[in-house]
Amino acid sequence: MLFMMRFTIVLSMFLAFGVKSADAFPSFQVEVLPWEQVKEIIPNHSYFTIIDIDTGLSFNVQRRAGSKHADVQPVTEKDTKIMKAIYGGKWSWDRRAILVLVHDQLISASMNGMPHGAGALQNNFPGHFCVHFYGSTTHKTPTPDLAHKVMILKAGGELDSFLYRMDPYELISVLEIAINQHDEGLLSKVMTGNKRSIKKALASVEHFRITQRSILPVEDLPALVAMKVPFKVKWIRSNHSQGEKDAVFYIHRDSLEDQWKIDGPTFADEIH
Repeated sequence: MLFMMRFTIVLSMFLAFGVKSADAFPSFQVEVLPWEQVKEIIPNHSYFTIIDIDTGLSFNVQRRAGSKHADVQPVTEKDTKIMKAIYGGKWSWDRRAILVLVHDQLISASMNGMPHGAGALQNNFPGHFCVHFYGSTTHKTPTPDLAHKVMILKAGGELDSFLYRMDPYELISVLEIAINQHDEGLLSKVMTGNKRSIKKALASVEHFRITQRSILPVEDLPALVAMKVPFKVKWIRSNHSQGEKDAVFYIHRDSLEDQWKIDGPTFADEIH
């Protein structure tokens, strides 16, 4: 799979290279490349730059290991500080959409922000972290992690078309990812309602999981524009209290040709 889009690289990146004017920005192609190809572009011990999509911050890393994805480390203590700033000052397993800048290529990817395992560089980073590309997997699972896949497509400009093709049940899986990754932008793409209801849904829940769902036959879905779907859900609130209940989500689309979306206000009421 290969998708290319025009992309003007972020301001902070080029300020670092001494570019003073936005008119002087070069234009690159962002590529969604499969892991089997990327692992040859960034072999072990190679260096590259990570650019965080949401903040525009960038830092340098070295690939140290990894066969199913890239295990990387920040190069210096300064790089570690920038990475930690991207995660709001604390390490996290949350996935983030990133671009990998290597030579003259920009490749969409996803990273987590939790030091683990071994580390070899003098960088004040206790271990390594993972960078995933399209089709890569964790070391323990045979299929790609959906949260990483969503972030890779977000970085590559393919997220909207991916969500458009989803049925209501697949969309619910992305809802789980958006809440658990604390991604307000992603949540707004799968949920209707104003920003207030979206922020309410995110602010009140730290972790969200559907434990049981009622599913209509997939062949019945194309003729529908609205449906109420019962679920059994568990969640952990931001104050660490837990909740569990039978909930009903209202899922709809404006026409048969439109994307399915979850009704935000009713969802926020269900988990409040």
